[in-house]
Amino acid sequence: MTDDLFASIDALLARPRPVDDLPVPAERERLRKAGEYTQEELAVALRTRRETIVRWEAGTTEPRPPKREVYIRFLATLALQHGTVEPAEWLRRAQAAGLVRPLDPAPAPEAAAVVPAPAVVPQPAPAPVVPVASPAVPVTPPEPARAAAAAAPPGAAAVAGADYDRGPSGDPALHPPVPCERCGRAVAYRVGGRPLHLGGWCAPVPAGASADAAPVPQAAAADPVVERHTEVTAAGPSWAALEALARHPNIAATTAAQPAPEAAPKPAPAVASPEPAAPVAASGSAAAPSRSGVSRPAAGLSRAGKAPAKKSAAAEGPADWEAAAAARFPAGPLAVLDVAPDGKSLVAYLADGAQAPTAPSGRTVAAVVEWALEAKLGSPRLHRHGKDGDALVVVTDTALAELGLPPMGRDEKREFVQRLGQLPKTHRAVKALEKAGWQLTQRGLGPWARIYRTPEDGRRQCVQLCIPAWGALPTRDWSAVPDSLDAPGLARLLGTYAKRVLTPRGSTAVSGLELVTALRPPTRAVRTDTGWTSGPVEGSRPKEAFDAAPPEVPDVHPLAQDRGPGEELVTEAWDWHRDLTDEEAAAPFAVGLDVNMAFLAAAGRLALPLSGPVHELNPLFDPKTPGSWLVDLSGIDTDPLLPSPFAPDGERPTGPAWYSTVKVAYAVELGARPQPLEGWLRHEHGPYLDPWHKRLRAAYLDTMAALGVPLKLADTDPLAFLDAMAALKQGDPAELAVLTAIKQTAKGAIGKMRERPRGHGYKPGERWAALDRPTWDPLMRALVIDTATVNLHRKLRRMAAQTGLHAFAVLSDCALFASPGPGALDVLTTPAGTLTTSLRLGVSPGLVKFEGSRPMAEIAEMLADDVNPARHIKTGGQVSADE
Repeated sequence: MTDDLFASIDALLARPRPVDDLPVPAERERLRKAGEYTQEELAVALRTRRETIVRWEAGTTEPRPPKREVYIRFLATLALQHGTVEPAEWLRRAQAAGLVRPLDPAPAPEAAAVVPAPAVVPQPAPAPVVPVASPAVPVTPPEPARAAAAAAPPGAAAVAGADYDRGPSGDPALHPPVPCERCGRAVAYRVGGRPLHLGGWCAPVPAGASADAAPVPQAAAADPVVERHTEVTAAGPSWAALEALARHPNIAATTAAQPAPEAAPKPAPAVASPEPAAPVAASGSAAAPSRSGVSRPAAGLSRAGKAPAKKSAAAEGPADWEAAAAARFPAGPLAVLDVAPDGKSLVAYLADGAQAPTAPSGRTVAAVVEWALEAKLGSPRLHRHGKDGDALVVVTDTALAELGLPPMGRDEKREFVQRLGQLPKTHRAVKALEKAGWQLTQRGLGPWARIYRTPEDGRRQCVQLCIPAWGALPTRDWSAVPDSLDAPGLARLLGTYAKRVLTPRGSTAVSGLELVTALRPPTRAVRTDTGWTSGPVEGSRPKEAFDAAPPEVPDVHPLAQDRGPGEELVTEAWDWHRDLTDEEAAAPFAVGLDVNMAFLAAAGRLALPLSGPVHELNPLFDPKTPGSWLVDLSGIDTDPLLPSPFAPDGERPTGPAWYSTVKVAYAVELGARPQPLEGWLRHEHGPYLDPWHKRLRAAYLDTMAALGVPLKLADTDPLAFLDAMAALKQGDPAELAVLTAIKQTAKGAIGKMRERPRGHGYKPGERWAALDRPTWDPLMRALVIDTATVNLHRKLRRMAAQTGLHAFAVLSDCALFASPGPGALDVLTTPAGTLTTSLRLGVSPGLVKFEGSRPMAEIAEMLADDVNPARHIKTGGQVSADE
């Protein structure tokens, strides 16, 4: 028995080192950008969502068949065109599996060069270098399955019940990829010593087809098989979609202008060897030699060995975790409950505004909860390791009384008192819920109530109620919601927000913070020898909250009680203005330009802390380490006509102070050599808010496009963009309400990262509930705000250099300039007559829009009264609703 164990271990150690069939995540994104394709275009071609492509390129999820093979072909084709980086074994596997197809040589007088195998070690011929397809070089659609002969080879009928040859370890034995005897495609396995596919991977010639319809020579090693080894089902992406993607207009001209490669003589058939020849990169140099030993099979082939395991039909198509999660909630994320027109029953409207086929039969809150679960309301998780969203039921004012719930008022015995936040526990509606076996969270039965039951068999049962009559939809968050909106309209409005952002779970600030956790769940299920346990998710913050550093917390925090003056990290948006110069005072107008979603734009790819602070004395500054630094930046000279980027009031620092990593790094960019005296540093960090930024950005752009302002409008027609923005308020009221909610979601989530205590009974120095949230971290808020400030200051510097105009007032992300005219183009046009590239018009977050203009005489009066005119540039003497 001991000998058998040693033999098993020796076989395990001798197994070839596993290699992936996909490049590393960063290489996936680089190859796509090298081919000048967008994530949206690739998502359309693969019949999936852009968010899925984002996760593939981030490495958080992996594509599954059949999309996996098509995605590999897309990347491999680009790699042969633009080159790739090591490890490049994935590309060799793609070639060996036939996922990279050569151009059709029949009509072309010249063929792509093929690198012959080295003379020392004979190898099968590699796939040729294939340029990305363009209108000049079309991609040939897949042919029918090819076969070696019109009939199956002798003994093929016996293959149906056979299995792959296996090695000492019991796994299918791996061999050099050679053509399959039945279909001609590459196979790395053997059945009775013969190269054959099993488990549905082999597609023989259809009945009735001629033998010469798709001939395949037996010596296929000299003519590399380049067809895919799996079928593209109707649910998967089509080759026509990939052809359309290959004919992208951005590369049509460059690809057509490239000279055709010189034809190379076709190498003679070579004897199969353990390793195929390395491909040639776009630069012409050969890829680095691969490891010696038997290569692992290609993506589809490695799964072919396990193909006999039965898979459901859903698993063959778009059956990833996203589709599976969506299938659990066919009714959608929410419903709006109203009284039927006859006044005798309740009626429910789903997220698309359509009437639900059923409605609660009883007129109690418990009946509503039971109905929501039976109707399968809910929202699918946004991350593989996240949680599905609970069903949301919105109770209109008319349905409120039907459910036995009181209106809002001041009588604590008969009405809902907003000051208390919930109905008393002695209320009959609360007691009825408890009697039916339901429980309420500590928030009780209030505007946003969570009603749940103790989980059975691990299945969550929870429904959330939203009661607008009790102030669930505050005016600030949903300021554009029309007062006359009916129940179907409200359902469509909230359903649009749920589809683009998240099912509302409270105010927009609360929903924004919940979106962060939904996209970055702290834990995942990990299987161990003894069962399942909870493990961390890479790139997320831990589930247990950790305290921030003493300089970062607000003054009421327990860690701030012994803090002296000037020992606080002060981070707020700019509120600055200065006196006008003589030239500015003579200008007839002042024009304001506002940065779209400045804080959201700053959050993308920003390195944020994933662990607690570590205190260090005299640390060496590292711009990649987020933290707080005690450093003296008073000696940095900046343009006196612009605000200082190192203080919220725009004034020059006077001595050492605490700054975030972003501001110290900008000081280095301006030529300083800071020597920090202290530091509270986070050595574990990552782009924690990047998925949150991408989802909200997509939601914002989709909403703006629905309002008539598409993404590229400003690039093609700046005047049309300005007109569309001016007419924005005349758009669909529901879309305007969603737009306002998206903006408040981004702002509110950043603000709640430093949420202060609320309530009249709080005493400074006590802890409050928000501190136990993993997302409560004032440094994250500081890094986002400081990044937005630094980005704007950098643009203002370039603006002054290109146009000679200096901002004389800034409020957060809005800057004012003296202008010869009242329009945005009067400011953004350079002396050469071109538009400046420092502040670019556009709808995308980070670009600018026209905020408003006022006569300079009116602006001068505000400055004389020491009032920041940027606060009133949009509405005159009134404060803008955005402030």
